[in-house]
Amino acid sequence: MNLITVSVGFAAIAYGIYTARMRGVAPEKLAKLAIMKKAWGERTGMVVHVVAYTAMPVVLGLVLVLTGLRGDPLF
Repeated sequence: MNLITVSVGFAAIAYGIYTARMRGVAPEKLAKLAIMKKAWGERTGMVVHVVAYTAMPVVLGLVLVLTGLRGDPLF
């Protein structure tokens, strides 16, 4: 088991969950969400934000956790 890879994976998952939670509870605290909505419109800005700041970190985190549990290093 590679603890650094697993730790980075859990951090990425936590970040994705945090942004998902904040988007529901206090979206005004997410400055990049407001910028994306202004640039691309309400719906597209939200979709881009969800993909970039929630889905991708969670998927990357899962991959890193599984990779780390197998013993493979991050770098």
